[in-house]
Amino acid sequence: MPFLELALTLRAEQQPRVEEALEDLGALSITLRDADAETPDEQAIFEPGVGELPLWPTITLDALFDADTDRRGLVGALGELLPWLEPDQLAFREVADADWERAWMDQFQPMAFGRRLWIYPWNIEPPQADDLVVVRLDPGLAFGSGTHPTTALCLEWLDGLQLAGTHVIDYGCGSGILAIAALKLGAATAVGIDNDPQALIASLDNAARNGVADRLRVFLPGEEPREPADVFVANILAGPLAELAPTFAAACRPGVPFAISGILAGQQDELLERYGEWFDGLQVDVREDWVRISGRRR
Repeated sequence: MPFLELALTLRAEQQPRVEEALEDLGALSITLRDADAETPDEQAIFEPGVGELPLWPTITLDALFDADTDRRGLVGALGELLPWLEPDQLAFREVADADWERAWMDQFQPMAFGRRLWIYPWNIEPPQADDLVVVRLDPGLAFGSGTHPTTALCLEWLDGLQLAGTHVIDYGCGSGILAIAALKLGAATAVGIDNDPQALIASLDNAARNGVADRLRVFLPGEEPREPADVFVANILAGPLAELAPTFAAACRPGVPFAISGILAGQQDELLERYGEWFDGLQVDVREDWVRISGRRR
């Protein structure tokens, strides 16, 4: 069944109110992208956390509706809810339905991270080899398959650690990929934390797929147990990383290795200063336009 897509171009600070209005009018899904990107390939899509603004000053918000939705009625209702909205900010198009799971499986191929770690889609059988650590993955509706530079940077960092017997905290767990990779690499237990309940479901599903569900616990922020980490990793965005630095420091034992990512190049200096209050040996690694900062708890 096809869908009707409504694209709205607006300022970032207008996004929460527009998204609320679209949800009230029955939008089936809402995604955000950079309105100023020159090509579609550059229009990376992100989901801001609760209370956060998007990364870009001007965004295009794409909302899907049932194909038989009355366009004129939808525009009229939006005009009542958002009287400042101008007609040239709106554009409609029909979107064909697709087998999204099949499309994902066709595009997602096995990937290596570091010396031992491989991420495999659940539909491809990995080879039997004693020197390979394989994570079988189906991201579902959650972020994190290893294809994004921030996830790759964190996976490679985990592969370079001695994780045997450790307790790992993965903040912003998404699909659970980092926590599960840590468990497959030898960690004894892991906690995944995310503000999206769908991410927690995806993490547990993927943990079961990899035979480590009994060693992974997942929580919404603020609900996690006060159990300090032996290894700490957070892959979110620069704003929350700065805000949560004291929380992350309190969650780490002295000497614990930590890594944070989700940082755009150019945002690292402020975070280096912020985390330098609690962490030593801070190191910056860059992939494409993204940064990982790693070090150890003082």
